[in-house]
Formats: sequence, C-alpha cells, structure tokens
Amino acid sequence: MRTVGFDNRLIFNFIPFMKSKGAICEYNDKKHQLDFLLANSVLVKIRLPLDMDYDKIKETPIHAEFRNYVLVMIRSGIASVGIFENFECHQHKVFRAYMTRKKQGKSQIKHLKTKGKSRAGSRVRLQETLEFFEEINQRLQEHFEEFRIDKIGISCSDTLIPYFYGGKIKTPFDKQDPRIFKIPKHIQNPTFEELTATNKFLLQSEIRISESGAPYYSEFLEKTAPSDEPQDDLNDDW
Repeated sequence: MRTVGFDNRLIFNFIPFMKSKGAICEYNDKKHQLDFLLANSVLVKIRLPLDMDYDKIKETPIHAEFRNYVLVMIRSGIASVGIFENFECHQHKVFRAYMTRKKQGKSQIKHLKTKGKSRAGSRVRLQETLEFFEEINQRLQEHFEEFRIDKIGISCSDTLIPYFYGGKIKTPFDKQDPRIFKIPKHIQNPTFEELTATNKFLLQSEIRISESGAPYYSEFLEKTAPSDEPQDDLNDDW
C-alpha cells in the first residue's frame, strides 16, 4: 500500500464519499484508524490524528477539545518520556544507560539469551538495564499522579517489553490498558527532538491506499482539490 499525508479537514468529506461508493467504514481502536472495505478487500486506511476521537454511534470523527497524553519511546540504552498537556509538551526527560556490548553492538538483554551474565561487564550492563527501566517507570508514576492521562503512546521493541512491565517499579498502567496505542512510526533514536517530531506526526493524519483503492482516492481528489492544483500521481510506487 502507498502511504501519503492527508489533510485532517478532508476526513469528514472522505467518509461519506467512500460510503457513497458502497464501502464499509470500520474503526480500529487500537490503531486509531479507519479501514474502508469493499467486498472484504481493504481499499484505503486512514490513521486519525491524535486530536480526533471517533464516535462509534454516529460513525464519525469528532475533534477532541482537550487531551493529556504521554509518549514513551524506548530503545536499548536510550529512552524518552514526554507528558503532553492539551497537545503541547509540558515536561520531558531523556534516559540513558550502558546496555550495549561495544564490540558486538548487541544489548545485554539479547546477550543473556545465549551466554548468560557471568562476567563483570555483563553484570554491570544488566544492573544498568534494570535501573534504566525503574527510572522510566518512576517518571511515569509521577506524571500519572499529577495529571489525568487520556492516551498512552508507546514505542518499544518486543525484547524490552518484559523489562518495561516487569521491574520493581511498575508502570502506572497494565498491558491491556485501553488508553495504550502503539506509535505507528519507527523510532531509531528517541531524543527530545524525535519526541517533538513524533508528536507532530501524531497530530497529522495519514492515508494508505491499496492498488484497488487508488481509483477511488484519485476521484476524491479530483472532486475536492481546486482545479488549478496538480493531483497526486498514483501510478507510481506500486
């Protein structure tokens, strides 16, 4: 599927347009995404921006007037946590730890699965790993005590998830918390700059168009875009 940015304002016009073509609109709560299907085939997917909710009864997006959320982005040896009050970054912190074996470039957690933790360096890295997650969760505890949290965005590899939820200091939410959503973006280096960029990304919508959905998307653009503006060329990238 081809992925491009989408004007948030056009979402309200796109839904009735697709329904007029016989498509069914389904809301994916976990991904905060609208799927448009025809004959059980997905034509188009739209990731809704974080400042929109979806009214399942009226089957329409609605603007969220106020929202607090945390973004948690974790990679081996570095993590960032930000609390966003009404979509603006209120507080943030970057965490660092000595978790990576320099020669192999592999985290101590992955190394433990094959060769254990007998050497002194390995024990140091393991201890730093545990403290790393304790500091992250302590920060989250503080945010959850101070603020009402409406959404929890997480980017964390499967290898690190057990350490995130399984430390001495617990997360102030469990794995099944309905407020959790997976950040739909690869985070290579979770610095403050990346935290800010990710928040901006989440406040924008994105559309994914299948080959069979391309004609519908082209027709929609022709009907909504001013005649003097060039249309997207959907013949590329398939």
